[in-house]
Amino acid sequence: MNLQRLRDELAIAWTVAVKDVRVYYLRPGMIMFGFLMPFLMFFSISTGRGISAAQGVTRLLAMTLLFTAAAAGPFVIPLERKLGTYDRLLAAPMSLPTLLLSKTAMGTFFAILVAVVSILAGVLVFGVQIVRPWLLLVSVLLGSFVFSAFGLIFGSIPTRNPGDVQMPSTILRWALLFISGVFVPLDKMAPVARAVAYLSPLTYAQDLMSHAVVGQGVLSLWLDLGVLLLMGVLFLLPSFWMHQRGRVLGY
Repeated sequence: MNLQRLRDELAIAWTVAVKDVRVYYLRPGMIMFGFLMPFLMFFSISTGRGISAAQGVTRLLAMTLLFTAAAAGPFVIPLERKLGTYDRLLAAPMSLPTLLLSKTAMGTFFAILVAVVSILAGVLVFGVQIVRPWLLLVSVLLGSFVFSAFGLIFGSIPTRNPGDVQMPSTILRWALLFISGVFVPLDKMAPVARAVAYLSPLTYAQDLMSHAVVGQGVLSLWLDLGVLLLMGVLFLLPSFWMHQRGRVLGY
């Protein structure tokens, strides 16, 4: 692929992502599963736990990125298949990786937008001081990408009904939330529970944000970054396969 072709593909991906932002961000499904749920979850679990404001911000950010970024793919892609607009995108002069990149970017933008609200609330209302602002920016960008790629897996399931993928994607997000180190810190977990927590990308995202906001985490900073980058790439692979399978099946 030459440089001009690469520029054209990136421009197309940007155009599709901007279109999705304008059309779908205020849909009830996106607002409920991507915006209200993490905030309600945070206030329900933080009440009476005696955690500091800085710790609360890291947990809120982690949950926000998970539920917000991962809500886009399972909602938008099946809905577009149902409306017929997805067929037009597949017929457009762009590659499948470009299309998936645009959908991943949409979820990433949505999560960043909501994360900014959480950060401003923590800084302006609760007086939280961020130790490493540059690292917080990196963690929000990387976490948004990883969880958006995770949600894209469910959006790639061959179906035209959003309800077919909303339920399993929500259940799995809850599972990742409960086994992660968000509710119970890693250093206070039993060895077995801690081993299970390492399977959740949310564990590394929350620990990375602790490095950024508080100044220290349980795991190594470079381990958090490396695992999240690896998971983001691995999450894209089944999406490619299922989209190709869906085109064979007529979805």
